[in-house]
Amino acid sequence: MFTTVRKIIVFCWNFVFNHEVSPLRHIPDVTMRYYILQVLGLMWALASAVAIGSYTFMAVSVIGHAVLIAAAAITVATWTAASTKPEMFVRVSKRKEPENL
Repeated sequence: MFTTVRKIIVFCWNFVFNHEVSPLRHIPDVTMRYYILQVLGLMWALASAVAIGSYTFMAVSVIGHAVLIAAAAITVATWTAASTKPEMFVRVSKRKEPENL
């Protein structure tokens, strides 16, 4: 089993990084193959960095969006209550007014 997994890993590695095995082998100039392999490597490094960075800060983004959505929901609920039951916002004072002397 481990030999099969090892062979699969070696094949995948060679397919991606070995210019004589990958589809880049069809490019006749070896220098151009190397250049294209380097550009693809840089592209994947940047793509991975952006993906990992966005996954890292995704929690902050989710919390921020949740706060904004909650604020919008509270605003709508307040406007709806003010339209249908305006007496809810009338403050009744329990304190007695002082009598004029």
